[in-house]
Amino acid sequence: MTTTAVVSNDVLRAVRIGLRMSQDDLARAIRRAGDEAGDPNDASKRLVQRWESGISKTPRPVYARALERVTGLSVEALGFSLAVPTARVHEDGAGGHDMEPGPEGVASALPASSPRPKAQQAGEPQYNGVWLSRYEFYSSSRDETFVGAHYVVLIQHGNRLTGRSLPGASANPDSPLTLDLTLDRNVVTGSWTEQTATDGYYQGARYHGALQMLAEPTGRRLAGKWVGFGKDFDVNTGPWELVKKETSTSKATLERYSRPPE
Repeated sequence: MTTTAVVSNDVLRAVRIGLRMSQDDLARAIRRAGDEAGDPNDASKRLVQRWESGISKTPRPVYARALERVTGLSVEALGFSLAVPTARVHEDGAGGHDMEPGPEGVASALPASSPRPKAQQAGEPQYNGVWLSRYEFYSSSRDETFVGAHYVVLIQHGNRLTGRSLPGASANPDSPLTLDLTLDRNVVTGSWTEQTATDGYYQGARYHGALQMLAEPTGRRLAGKWVGFGKDFDVNTGPWELVKKETSTSKATLERYSRPPE
């Protein structure tokens, strides 16, 4: 029998913390979203814990719909696996399909043979906290170089770093940024995604690409370059820097940084 590795959902955790919600807060928001949509659910703190721990890899549709309303992100963007519906018989005897977490009908976040995240060693830098993210990009249509800046919450789990910008914490209004990174000693590699504002210059376009950075020995600064595609299918690149501002991820700290960087 194949054993599926349990991998924590650090993306969901980062999004929740970025929204300044406790697990209880998120469960209440999910229930409220369901009630408002006429699609009630029984979300609880324990359910949120199961999602974040990776025990439940795919939310049932009733929870998925409410999660998307609360966060504004798809369940895939929240770090959940895609589920293959498993046929089952309902209590009334009618056939149907439902998405239930379990060993059947669920694609795991990692194959069974994939390694677990490396445990962090004592004395190594800690990357949890609030960071100032700054990158430069050239706009060919405006013939000018611009700076994109966000306050981002980074969550570390072993050698994985998951980042999410705080609400209202971008230099360009309403342009949430997500980061999915892997640490290998002082080398940081991963991907980035930014959803631009619908009423902004880029009219809601979604941009994404790769990121390669080096971490300073103190663990308080990451610097490197991004690469991504432009609107004319050209490959663009530019400098990117992350500077640690706070180690705390308390509600008070997150509220203080839920503003555009200066």
